Amino acid sequence: ITMDGSVERLASSRLAMKTNLEKSKDLGSALDRVGCRLVEISQRLPSLEVAICPIRAPCDALDAVGGHIHRAVVPAAAVLKVFDAIHGLEKSLSDPQTDLPGYLGVLKRLEEALSFLAENCGMAVQWLADIVEYLEDHNVADLRFTSGLKKALKNLQELENGKENDLLDGGLFQFALERLENEFRRLLTENSFPLSKPPTLLPSVEETTISPSPLPVAVLRKLQSILSRLSLSNRLDSCISIFVEVRSSTARKSLRALNLDYLEISVSEFNDAVSTKDYTEQWGKHLEFAMKYLFEAEYKLCNDMFGRMGSNAWESCFAKIADSAGILAFLQFGKTVTESKKDPAKLLKLLDIFASLNKLRLDFNRLFGGAACRDIQNLTRDLIKRVVEGSCQIFWEMLVQVELQRQTPPPPDCGVPRVVTFITDYCNKLLGDDYKQVLKQVLTIERSWKKEKFHERILINEILNLVRAIELNLETFAKGYDDITASYLFLTNNHWHMVKHLKGTKLGKLMGDSWLNEQEQLKDHYSASFVRESWGKLPSLLSREGLILFSGGRETARALVKQRLKSFNEAFDQMYHHQSNWIIPEKEHRDRVCQDIIQTVVPAYRSYMQNYGPLVEQDHNADKYVKFTVQSMDKLFASLFLHHKPATKQGSFKLRQASG
Repeated sequence: ITMDGSVERLASSRLAMKTNLEKSKDLGSALDRVGCRLVEISQRLPSLEVAICPIRAPCDALDAVGGHIHRAVVPAAAVLKVFDAIHGLEKSLSDPQTDLPGYLGVLKRLEEALSFLAENCGMAVQWLADIVEYLEDHNVADLRFTSGLKKALKNLQELENGKENDLLDGGLFQFALERLENEFRRLLTENSFPLSKPPTLLPSVEETTISPSPLPVAVLRKLQSILSRLSLSNRLDSCISIFVEVRSSTARKSLRALNLDYLEISVSEFNDAVSTKDYTEQWGKHLEFAMKYLFEAEYKLCNDMFGRMGSNAWESCFAKIADSAGILAFLQFGKTVTESKKDPAKLLKLLDIFASLNKLRLDFNRLFGGAACRDIQNLTRDLIKRVVEGSCQIFWEMLVQVELQRQTPPPPDCGVPRVVTFITDYCNKLLGDDYKQVLKQVLTIERSWKKEKFHERILINEILNLVRAIELNLETFAKGYDDITASYLFLTNNHWHMVKHLKGTKLGKLMGDSWLNEQEQLKDHYSASFVRESWGKLPSLLSREGLILFSGGRETARALVKQRLKSFNEAFDQMYHHQSNWIIPEKEHRDRVCQDIIQTVVPAYRSYMQNYGPLVEQDHNADKYVKFTVQSMDKLFASLFLHHKPATKQGSFKLRQASG
């Protein structure tokens, strides 16, 4: 062996040994790592032994059950993933007040997840139950282990099949819906404001008949979005309850500002009220305001909100709001008026009520025409029936009541009886623009119920009969005075009243110019007769007879003057006292009559005193005979026939039940 060959072999051996040494080091490192893993495995072996202890079984049995377990675990794992997704959505639920669209989007995904759970959770539970049953049947697992599984699966089945199905998500979805309901209430409450427009500023029907929506458009859209979402979850009734509660409260506040306490008045309180016409006038204005602004707005809003849910939903909602707000109180007030005491003035109140209802007839039919408003319809029809029947009853009985007034005594103050002033004013109003057409409508309805036709001449004839009855009453009253001068004053007062208050009126036009001229003539005739038969007799007591013949004998003349002045004074005092309680209501007429009396008495007295007054004025007891001056006499006459005190009520003129 050469030296070169030996060196090569030695180098090759050295390299091989070096390579083997490095491999040994790598192997040692690997053994160290394996040792650590073996230590970990040895530490886990006790727990693995405990875990697999319930399912110790022969290998062939375990191989057979593997496929069953795989088929059950796959859907169960899918359900668990959905559960995890639901809990993830819980963090995504924002505040509906700040981000309503986002909130509704998350709610939709949450509902879809719950729908998946509802459809698949039962299937997964059933498959797991089948596996547990298989384990029991083949003794693959420990009985205590399978018993625990069966108990857990039974709880899941009860939860999935029972009323707690909505709690599959832990109640998250229901909680989210409740938050949405609260947002629905908040939006409604914070954007519902009472109407403040007073009825005195009501526009005419031509200007507007439909009021604007009481909610901003943006708010309305949000409410509609919430309503659509909640209705899908069977919460429509809850939304309607919230809506009715909030809107009813707002509507009541709107009406409360009108001071509607009078709507609650009872029949007895209405009868005792000093002035009830103001109530009916307010009622008409307030009802129009409520119908055209308040209920119109609520009607439109209910339709906008619940129209897509069907007519039953929104009409029922509106009916509840109208009822709670107070429409029935308006109808009840009308009923109270119809049940109040029956007197002639009540006719005008009933006609006012009918006019208001007729004016709003189309609004009533449109707003309250649905099946949900059946009670309001029935009460309205009943009120109209009561108004028509009550109005016609009073109108047709009026003539009988005027005739019954003849049984009462004439007014002791010779004034105008209440029946005269009332009937003339009453007939003028019935013939006026405010009431004639309304009364014709009422009478037409009443006749139609009796299958009869109404003609305007029927109304005119009844008015003419009332005036003729008044004329007969005046003749009867005039005959009731013991003093003919009282009859004359009574007649001139009443004929003056006829002329004064009918000339230029609807009733005066109906009676005609010839009738009015006749009243004028009768007024002048009875006025002249009154002055002639009363104060006209006084100047004759100041006779000059005998005074000329005895002009030379002053004492005799003085005695005659004293006697005649005494007779004059006594007659004057007696007549003045007798007529001091009589009245002439009209100032113009009173001034004219007093002037006629002054022209009849004062010139004669002045002339007599100028010629013969000196015979007694120088006497020491002259004031015994000279009781008046011309000036004092003028003042006395000027104070005659005034309303010194309220006139005695002559006949209450309330409708009574006529005998027979």
